[in-house]
Amino acid sequence: MIMIRRASSLGQVRQGDALLHCHFAFGAFQDPQHVHDGRLRVVNAGHLAANAAYVLGPERNVEIATWVVDGTLTARSDLFPDATVGSGGLHLLSTGAGCLSMGWRAGAAGASFLQMWFLPDDEGGTPVQEARPAFAGLEDGGFRILASGFPEDDPEEAGTVTDGAPVVLRARARLLHAALPAGEGACYQTTPGRALYLVVVRGAVTLENAGLGPGDGARIDGEPQFVVMAREDAVILLADTAAGDREL
Repeated sequence: MIMIRRASSLGQVRQGDALLHCHFAFGAFQDPQHVHDGRLRVVNAGHLAANAAYVLGPERNVEIATWVVDGTLTARSDLFPDATVGSGGLHLLSTGAGCLSMGWRAGAAGASFLQMWFLPDDEGGTPVQEARPAFAGLEDGGFRILASGFPEDDPEEAGTVTDGAPVVLRARARLLHAALPAGEGACYQTTPGRALYLVVVRGAVTLENAGLGPGDGARIDGEPQFVVMAREDAVILLADTAAGDREL
């Protein structure tokens, strides 16, 4: 079963200087019909003007993955040195037992980003920050793993080191990316007990028989595999988490 969440139906929240388009309840946007999807707690698309900032207060027991769509973002917190990532780059803050303050500041050209919050399998622990520059594209145009809580997804663990090992999650989850030229597609195979949530960052795609455009999301439930086809050049992100405590 595939359930579509149109961009026009998303909640909107002003958080500091950022305008956030929220797929699930967040801040002032409270919607009991859209709370989370499995262990995926937050999906927010945001934009910051030049040198503007998006700041959050104390958080714990969440893993905040921020993927930069355009521009540059500098991540700041009370625990770690500043980390700057550009277009296509990923920043991860695993808050563990607690992080008092965190924020992201855009560069001189502003920034657009997509942020996903994952619930870790175990609470507490020491907070961790990781950052990656833009990942190289795959030759076959399929899904590339940006972040993972599965050791087998790390090429260093497998003994085949490549450029672009995924960021390490504490959740048994994956964050994946696909850049598809028009007319090409990507297939993703899943296993029982998983919650999948796909977001179209740019372009237009067909997911089974449904057309999706920029900002649209889709919950994919009970499908052993799915194929997404690009109707025009497209970029998509996919979260694959455990289905426990699943809501949408």
